[in-house]
Amino acid sequence: MLGFAVLAGFALLPTYASAALGGWAFGFGPGLVLAMLGFAAGSLIGYISGRLASGDRVEKLLSENARWSAVRDALVGGTFLKRLGIVTLVRLPPNSPFAVTNLVLAGVKVPLPTYLTGTVLGMLPRTALVVYLASRVRGELAEKANDKPWWMIPIGIVMLLGVFYILKIVADRALRRLTAGV
Repeated sequence: MLGFAVLAGFALLPTYASAALGGWAFGFGPGLVLAMLGFAAGSLIGYISGRLASGDRVEKLLSENARWSAVRDALVGGTFLKRLGIVTLVRLPPNSPFAVTNLVLAGVKVPLPTYLTGTVLGMLPRTALVVYLASRVRGELAEKANDKPWWMIPIGIVMLLGVFYILKIVADRALRRLTAGV
């Protein structure tokens, strides 16, 4: 778990590689628990690093442009459940960049409880799938642990496009509200 946290938190290894190792080495149940705990800790490392690196600079840049500020507020403002939904959606696609997402969410100051909960909820399905697939090849040759079904890539692309579309709708609504008031 500590290894997953450090490797993911400092962007030294893709999260799916750690998840596959967890499934292969520990089986589905323990591998999933360890991977999720490691990713939660890794995202905390990424969040703290992002907050320290960005300081208030991102907020200042956003406040200089009303449109950017409106989009930020629409995406990560509002209620806990709304923010949680957005963070979960961003984390859901299997090709969502873990380290970059950590930095962006930290830079726009998503509250830590929302960030951690959304990260765990969003990463759980894809991590469970990778851990499961790796646990199935446990005991076989190591290169088989990297085999993925052909359908994972198109499904990941469709999920990513769906997330972008939902985020676009939220941002467009915020911009319409902003320009309607001008």
